[in-house]
Amino acid sequence: MIAIIDYGAGNIQSVCKAMQFIGCDCVITHDKNEIMQADGAILPGVGSFGDTMNTMNEYGINDTVVDFISTGKPFLGICLGLQLLFPSSEESPNAKGLGIFDGTITKIPSGKGLKIPHIGWNSIEINKNSRLFKGIENNSFVYFVHSYFLNAADKSIVAAQAEYGVKIDAAVEKNNVFATQFHPEKSGETGLKILRNFANIVSGREE
Repeated sequence: MIAIIDYGAGNIQSVCKAMQFIGCDCVITHDKNEIMQADGAILPGVGSFGDTMNTMNEYGINDTVVDFISTGKPFLGICLGLQLLFPSSEESPNAKGLGIFDGTITKIPSGKGLKIPHIGWNSIEINKNSRLFKGIENNSFVYFVHSYFLNAADKSIVAAQAEYGVKIDAAVEKNNVFATQFHPEKSGETGLKILRNFANIVSGREE
C-alpha cells in the first residue's frame, strides 16, 4: 500500500488514478498512523511553497514526512513535493522547508523568449545510475508546470536535469528518497514507467 499524502493539493486525485492504472494499491490520507503504516509514500504538490508548508504544519504533516523518510521506506515527492524537501524557497523567503536535502529554490530567469511559468513538455538528461529512471531512454520528454527550480548543493543526488534557459535539477534521489520537479502522472507512458519503477522499489521488485 502506498499513501498519497493529502494536504488539499489539487493534483492528488490524478496521482492516485495513475497509481491505480498501473495496478498499485494506494490511499489518499493525512492520517499519521495510516501514512506511517504504508509501504511507501508520495507527496504531490501544487501551489506556493509558503502556503503549502503552513497547511502541512496545520495538518501535522511536516513531522510525519520527516518521520516516514527516517524509516527508510520509499518516498516520492512530485513537483512542489520536490521543492519542499529543501530548506527554503525564493518564492516564500520566510517559510522553512523540510531540509531533507540542501540546495536553492529560485525563480526561473525571464528572457530568451521563454514563458514563465514553464508549462509543457521538456526533455530530461538522465543519470544512468538512477533507480527511478531505470529503463527510460535519455532525453525522454516529461511534463513540467513550475516557475521555481532546484539547484541542488550535492550533485550526486541529481537523477535528471532539464534545460529551460537555465540548468534545472529536475529529479533527485538518495537512498529511499526520490523526487521529480515534473509531473509523472501527466507525462504519458514515460511518466507511468517512472511510477512503475517507484512502485517496484516499494514492493522490492525492482527490474
